[in-house]
Amino acid sequence: MDEARTEHSPGRVNAKFAQFAKDFGFEVKPCIAGRPRTKGKVETTMKILDEIHAYQGQLTLEELHQFVQDLSHRVNHEVHQGTGKIPAIEFKKERNHLLQLPAEKVRDSYRIKHTLVKVNASNMISYKSNQYSVPAQYQGKKVGLQVYDNQLWIYYNTELIAQHPISNKKLNYQEAHYQEALGVSMPNYPDIDDLAKRNLATIREVYK
Repeated sequence: MDEARTEHSPGRVNAKFAQFAKDFGFEVKPCIAGRPRTKGKVETTMKILDEIHAYQGQLTLEELHQFVQDLSHRVNHEVHQGTGKIPAIEFKKERNHLLQLPAEKVRDSYRIKHTLVKVNASNMISYKSNQYSVPAQYQGKKVGLQVYDNQLWIYYNTELIAQHPISNKKLNYQEAHYQEALGVSMPNYPDIDDLAKRNLATIREVYK
């Protein structure tokens, strides 16, 4: 929700999610914010996401995939709190009445691609010929790159390590990343923060 539903306002559903609902043929029914008797039913199912989030950064993508598969199998074969029914059994009864999924082209437009890229010696990754910084500890490692909402999301295994707005600049540093890299290469420099600021100002001037 871009604006929450209240007792006196219907709120405003996020436009991108509203389009997703339209493309996949379901209706969005917002709950009134802060009302336990309706909101609680929705929040109960969020416990599944909490289980997944608990392993943030602790599983590889392959391990996370297996974890989600096992979690899905467990949840779909136990009694649902809200309906008192077992989802896997109900699905078999109702599957012939479900709507067809939209065309593959529509489904593909919502998929987020995950690409592996290597961090170079300058602690940067490349995207469309431009470079973006990551923390120094990932130098030489392969990291995952996802692109959506005009942002780059950079992961190591399943841990988010950096986020950058997509830019047309050749070099895109986060100040903390640059300071960290300087600290590693020049550990005895008296004022790394000041040097980093001056160097970044020069880089921005050259590559603006």
